[in-house]
Amino acid sequence: MKLKIPFYYHIILFLGLFITFYLWDIGVNNREMDFVFSTMYFSFNVTFILSIFIVYILNFYTFCDWFFNNKKIVFYLLSIPVSLLIFAGIRYFLQEVIVFELTGIHNYAEKTREVTYYIRDNFFFGLPAIILSALSYLFWQFQNTYKLNQQLILENKKAELQMLKSQVSPHFLFNTLNSFYSQLILKEDEMASDILVLSDLLRYVITETDKEEVLLSKEIQFIENYIHLQKKRFEDQLYLNFEIEGNYTTEKIIPAALIHFVENVFKHGKLNNRDEKAIISIKIKDDFLAISTFNYNVGGENYSSTGIGFENLTKRLEYAYKDQFILEKTSENNTFKTYLKIPLNN
Repeated sequence: MKLKIPFYYHIILFLGLFITFYLWDIGVNNREMDFVFSTMYFSFNVTFILSIFIVYILNFYTFCDWFFNNKKIVFYLLSIPVSLLIFAGIRYFLQEVIVFELTGIHNYAEKTREVTYYIRDNFFFGLPAIILSALSYLFWQFQNTYKLNQQLILENKKAELQMLKSQVSPHFLFNTLNSFYSQLILKEDEMASDILVLSDLLRYVITETDKEEVLLSKEIQFIENYIHLQKKRFEDQLYLNFEIEGNYTTEKIIPAALIHFVENVFKHGKLNNRDEKAIISIKIKDDFLAISTFNYNVGGENYSSTGIGFENLTKRLEYAYKDQFILEKTSENNTFKTYLKIPLNN
């Protein structure tokens, strides 16, 4: 999960540290005002803080982002000496080259500017940049995770409220459908079968979609039932290739993750033209599931977003699978494609 932090937050942090550093020198170390604000002292303090800031930023946006985000703590620890070497090099360039050219004064004496001593000494001075950037990154990561969790809780509450509004006595509805099924089974076998499929669809929506995970087999059965009823609507004019590859038994996914893509094919796709067939493909392999769809747009409609449902699904995927999923959508040349790949849980 990439952190999105305004850069000025870092600048404000270091301005605060710089002011605190000066106040400490004046109030605690009792340094004279003339000395504290002299050109030499100011130049060395500014370049020292700037060296820390540069390494802080480098560490925050590279090593922390690479290794903390992927939970590779050992690799992060191994990167610390690299960051400290970079700090020593930056500080040497700023103080012993640039400041010396401007003032004619070195911060380190000639003997202490020897490479091994200078690097060893600055390993200590560079540690605050490493520690501060790591703590700052972990703080923002915690804040982002907490914010995401709160948003998901709110989304779930909204979905739950919407579901409650739509569940007008579900048991009564099921009993009514079963009653129709019993009356028609002896007279209209096909219609009775369709009512049974509809009943299964509603049961899945009401009883399964509020769970954290559902069996993949139930999700696929739901899609098959949905397509079955859609075929009734199109009669013999539905041109759709629907295929499933791979085996599945105990695998689980988040509920209603796949139906979103199928529903959008029927909502936006041109499905009554033999030469412009839509495609829905589900493939299960190596503990991963991939669903891809392709369709021509109705009436030449060009849409690049699938609306609130797509945003909600993206948030749920981020929460459930972190950065382990791939979600793509492409709209071009009067066609629309989607692709989702997610890991399967057992």
